[in-house]
Amino acid sequence: MKVCTHRGLLMAVLTRNEHCPPHVHVGSSDWEARLEFSFWHDGVRLMDVVPVHRQPTVAVLEGLRQALRTPAHLRRARVCWWQAVQSVCLVNQLWDQEAGEVAAPQDKRPGARLIEAAAFDAQRYRTMLQLKGARSPVEIAL
Repeated sequence: MKVCTHRGLLMAVLTRNEHCPPHVHVGSSDWEARLEFSFWHDGVRLMDVVPVHRQPTVAVLEGLRQALRTPAHLRRARVCWWQAVQSVCLVNQLWDQEAGEVAAPQDKRPGARLIEAAAFDAQRYRTMLQLKGARSPVEIAL
């Protein structure tokens, strides 16, 4: 699914055999990169580029990262990912309410709770987390 284009390069969420973490694919005939995004914060990071010996310049990769970070493109990426994968890739992670962030289970943060279920509400543009032992879900406005 097309998310956007940047300098003639198509960023897309693939619809078959996708896997966590949420990401888009972008590339040329010489290379392919994956950019990771999240359903709980607005950061975007470069996951990888293959083959490494043909990767584009740092400026090109940073331009792609910044393009995906724009609110409209990030919204489109999240909607496409949710439609294709039906996962926000947060189950079995920890939610640290005090810090307002996701933590890995091995972090064992005091007071952090296990995320038992998670979903994306595209209409309200929110991520919903059901925490172990909690009566109501945590809503993250994106």
